[in-house]
Amino acid sequence: MRRALRKLGADIHDARRRRRLPMAVVAERAFTSRSTLQRVEAGDTNVSIGIYAGVLQALGLLDGLSNVADISNDPVGQALANADLPKHVHLKRSAGNSRDG
Repeated sequence: MRRALRKLGADIHDARRRRRLPMAVVAERAFTSRSTLQRVEAGDTNVSIGIYAGVLQALGLLDGLSNVADISNDPVGQALANADLPKHVHLKRSAGNSRDG
């Protein structure tokens, strides 16, 4: 988990620098402080996901967050869901219907 957050923080840092945005501007747009943004860029595990989301929003990268746990990116979840599918599906007959028509 720490490694993933450190990578996310480094990626956020690089994205901010590519956009040539100072920390103060991104922090203001993310409704956080410059020191919290520094912690985000360091991958601090004590920073809430909401702050990370705010920073991603400020950089125009929030769309990627909504796809993190999407089923299309979750082969294990897909396999488990498929294993729970019934082997056969039978239509229920109502009392008014008969085979004779």
